[in-house]
Amino acid sequence: MKKNLFYLFIFFSTMAFAQQKPLVKAAIDTAQIRIGEQITYQISVDEIDNVIIPKLENLKGLEIVEDTKMDTLKNQLIKKYILTGFDSGAFYIPQQQIFIKQRLHLTDSLLVKVATVAIDTVKQPMFPIKSIQKEPYTFDDFIPYLWYVLLGLVVLAVILYFIFRKKKTPEEKIAEALLPPFEEAIQRLQQLDKKLLWQNNKVKEYYSELTDIVRGYIERELKVPALESTTDELVDTLIDFNKTGSITTSEETIQKLKALLREADLVKFAKSMPMADEIEGNRKDAELVVSNLKPTPIKEDEDGLE
Repeated sequence: MKKNLFYLFIFFSTMAFAQQKPLVKAAIDTAQIRIGEQITYQISVDEIDNVIIPKLENLKGLEIVEDTKMDTLKNQLIKKYILTGFDSGAFYIPQQQIFIKQRLHLTDSLLVKVATVAIDTVKQPMFPIKSIQKEPYTFDDFIPYLWYVLLGLVVLAVILYFIFRKKKTPEEKIAEALLPPFEEAIQRLQQLDKKLLWQNNKVKEYYSELTDIVRGYIERELKVPALESTTDELVDTLIDFNKTGSITTSEETIQKLKALLREADLVKFAKSMPMADEIEGNRKDAELVVSNLKPTPIKEDEDGLE
């Protein structure tokens, strides 16, 4: 009796195991192709959680044309590959390792036969190899050359501009150089206003030119190296000149010059961004300095001697 029950247990266990579907399955839509034709290789997994399907590897004689995205169908994951072969022969798609909940599962290896394409030279006669025929030119073929032509025209226009632009006569250059320092400074300030630099977010360029005008005026008018001096050096020199009576100005003018130069230093070196009213105030201070900073006139004695 016990022996019969044991056989029945083995029988039903075998039937249950035989009816159980495999967790991992590999299939191809055809097992025989011709060179260059494609087949679909599909891996099916009867599980959707904690599944890892590594990259398809170890293919010999076959190549991957397309690696499609993984699809989910009910409680099943499906991964498809499009394969092809360019050499004739029989090639295996080896077993692939699939990990389900950190357990290893293997697919079946599949055989694919790749056949050559037979050519019937009786029905299809052979022809000599033709030479390579050139395609007709289109407009797109000339576009790269058009860019070179346009670039050449721009370069030529720039060269012609510098050649034929109006050159100042020596008399005009002398007249500009002989402008009194005050008139030159006022003229340059007016030209600076017309450029609208700070209004177009070019604050650094504006302050550089503004202080160059003021420093250039001081250098010409007072005969001091204002353009090469630092802010503190220039201010100290003017304070000394004022104390000795060498210049005619006020302490307020020197302080406004100092504030203007320090603001310009912050803009140029510390990337400071003053407000519009501050910029306009500095512009007025620059003209005030130019107007109120003068050398002291030299007095002459009754005989016309110093």
